[in-house]
Amino acid sequence: MADLLDTLEQTIRDRRLGDPATSYVAKLTARGRAKIAQKLGEEATEAVIAAIQDDRAELVKESADLLFHLLVLLADMGLSLDDVRAELVRREGVSGIAEKAARG
Repeated sequence: MADLLDTLEQTIRDRRLGDPATSYVAKLTARGRAKIAQKLGEEATEAVIAAIQDDRAELVKESADLLFHLLVLLADMGLSLDDVRAELVRREGVSGIAEKAARG
């Protein structure tokens, strides 16, 4: 069975160039990367607000929206979950503090 995020990623890729009148993904894609990034930021802010308000149910909903919009942005940039997974694998076993210092 395919992972749900992998399935969602493929659905987003399939709908990107569809009819903006019938597909939210196509509509968002047609509006451009800046709009996709803006939507991602809005969803991140809404997730933060839900967390601060200790609203677990709302945080779950906003997290789903955040992941969805991240997948749309990744697709728009020609990236995939596999690219993100590879980066997480690269960081595995490395202290977060050490990893951040290595970026500097």
